[in-house]
Amino acid sequence: GTKKKAVCPGLGLFYTVLSAFLFSVASLFLKKIEDLHSVEVSAFRCVFQMAFVLPGLIYYKTGFLGPKGKRIFLFFRGFLGSTAMVLLYYAYQVMPLADATVITFSSPVFTSLLAWIFLKEKYSLWDLLFTLFAITGVILIARPPFLFGSRDMGIEGSYTDHLKGTIAAIASTASAASTIVILRKVGKSVHYFLSIWYYAVIGLIGCVIALFVLNEWRLPHCGKDRVLLILIGLLGLGGQVFLTKALQIEKAGPVSIVRTMDVVFAFILQILFLNHLPTWWTVGGALCVLASSSGTAIRKWRQSVKKAKQSEI
Repeated sequence: GTKKKAVCPGLGLFYTVLSAFLFSVASLFLKKIEDLHSVEVSAFRCVFQMAFVLPGLIYYKTGFLGPKGKRIFLFFRGFLGSTAMVLLYYAYQVMPLADATVITFSSPVFTSLLAWIFLKEKYSLWDLLFTLFAITGVILIARPPFLFGSRDMGIEGSYTDHLKGTIAAIASTASAASTIVILRKVGKSVHYFLSIWYYAVIGLIGCVIALFVLNEWRLPHCGKDRVLLILIGLLGLGGQVFLTKALQIEKAGPVSIVRTMDVVFAFILQILFLNHLPTWWTVGGALCVLASSSGTAIRKWRQSVKKAKQSEI
């Protein structure tokens, strides 16, 4: 018989690092856009997603609505996922790149908490400890005056914008965690492409409505912003593709850990291209959040390996 071609060792982790780099560069370009609202950038991102997913839906013959019993879950997956994207883009625009990126990496903690509440999954003392680490990290990044006594502690721009960005990043993280819980509930009964399709379509509709309400819909005035818009769409799409390929050939635990390279890239790009040195408060917050997310990923990974061995026995 024919032998299956062996996968190159470490290829999945290389794809993960490449995905993190592409996402970080896309975030940097978002910071460089000067004349567009975050909602309009999100709308363009949704258009790119739709253009990529549509051929896949036709090829796999999944339909555009999905199974009747799963449509409500797909709708909320699309709504919460697109909301997370808009809020994250807003956070990138009004606060330091590294700060917003670090906060988003508390997502595994939110996921564990929501899975405990809605899916009745086990929530141990380790999960509580990781949650406290994540909260500590976010507090060190937000630096509220009632705890730190001063609003000017290396914060980029006004503290009001920094606070708005922090709230938006936290809400984005909670929304993203909710989508993961919904996807767990749906399971493998819905094709991956159909899930992204709902995300893109509902996101585009929501963004267009919001832009008309806010009266922010306009084409960028300069050629630079138009080029950056296209690059953000392509880089975001490339990051998603490489992350998907990584998860196809590598276990989720190592991928989750290596994804923390996104934070490292964010710090490097912020220093090199935005001329903004992170404070020690931000570094301390980043270490707390990374310890929390890595600990959660390692624990979930060990649990999955243990279950796999038990099922073999």
